[in-house]
Amino acid sequence: MKSKVIVILGQTAVGKTSLAISLAQKYNGEVISADSRQIYKGMNLGTGKVTEEEAQGIPHHLIDIKNPNDDYSAEEFQRDAFQKIQEIISRGKIPIICGGTGFYIQAIVDNISFQNVPANKKLREELEEKSIEELQNILANIPQEEGVKTDTENKRRLIRAIEIGTYFGKLSCVQAQESEYDFLQIGLKLPQETLEQKIKTRLEDRFKEGMIEEVERLHKEEISWQRLESLGLEYKHIALYLQKEIKTFEELKEILFIKIRQYAKRQMTWFKRDERIVWFSPNQISSIKTLVSEYLQK
Repeated sequence: MKSKVIVILGQTAVGKTSLAISLAQKYNGEVISADSRQIYKGMNLGTGKVTEEEAQGIPHHLIDIKNPNDDYSAEEFQRDAFQKIQEIISRGKIPIICGGTGFYIQAIVDNISFQNVPANKKLREELEEKSIEELQNILANIPQEEGVKTDTENKRRLIRAIEIGTYFGKLSCVQAQESEYDFLQIGLKLPQETLEQKIKTRLEDRFKEGMIEEVERLHKEEISWQRLESLGLEYKHIALYLQKEIKTFEELKEILFIKIRQYAKRQMTWFKRDERIVWFSPNQISSIKTLVSEYLQK
């Protein structure tokens, strides 16, 4: 029998972390973060990183493992996540993957085979100087197989996609491989209006908790404005605000609210492609636990 792994996924602010912790408590589990920015040290408020109090003693993995200036790819995440899954299983516990980065989750669930393309330092240096819009135009001129998905709002992933496309002369779809694990994917979703209110409230709370000061501190710790902007969403727009490119705090809040809503929409577009996901409302805890119990007893 294949070892079992639970996956909790969904849009930003929907309540994934609290569900993962609740399931870990009930089923003797440990959590693996599938968030492309929570891997970075010091990026806490902007990424919604779980606090020690919120974790309630449940171990969380692949959080705070890199410095913000370091690159980290989906391929590296896949390697590290599989290692953590095996370690958790060896302790007689249940691995629970929790996050909203769709490609990271796909890399694990489908055990995708990554194209082994070496880093092109010269090309990367040239591309780093370009804006996201310029990179999008470059990528648009590279032939792509039908079904190829690239996060065109993330500068680092745009650069990697161009690097792969330049190496092969085209971009190909990733290939799924047989996995040694069995996955139960649980998706959380809320009505649009409810989700937007949660996004707005959480954004206000994070500003009160010091999210702008967090970005200021990161910059003082030699994280360049350019690098902060490449990290997207909160880090990008707060960096622009601190450089006076966004003029007022109210404008910053409005822009971020719009951008986070757009991001949440892209997340759902990604997840809806996978018919294996079982969807619930976050308040359907009893039904979720019944499903998980049945799954683990199979």
